Amino acid sequence: MSAEPLPELDPVIHAQARLRVVATLNTLPDGDQIAFPGLKDVLAMTAGNLSVHLSKLEEAGYVDITKTHRGRTPVTYVALTKRGRAAFDDYTKAIRALLDTAGGTS
Repeated sequence: MSAEPLPELDPVIHAQARLRVVATLNTLPDGDQIAFPGLKDVLAMTAGNLSVHLSKLEEAGYVDITKTHRGRTPVTYVALTKRGRAAFDDYTKAIRALLDTAGGTS
């Protein structure tokens, strides 16, 4: 048995809802953003629940939230930051390594 320590999983991303948010935003091309209602619909989350998780991700520097107006209508856009993309990449590598240690590869 290997004495290597198990990889650490980023607790900010590891929460199921935040993982879904980051994974979804990671599918957007670098620099692209999505309007809050669109993200809410894609994830089938309530506005309040999504807002709470976006706040945690924003505090960590993983997402950028831009509030603006389209005419007189307020619009909120969400984008994954470079730091967020790197954190998601590190997270997926850690998950793969963890699964590898458990014999989860074919």
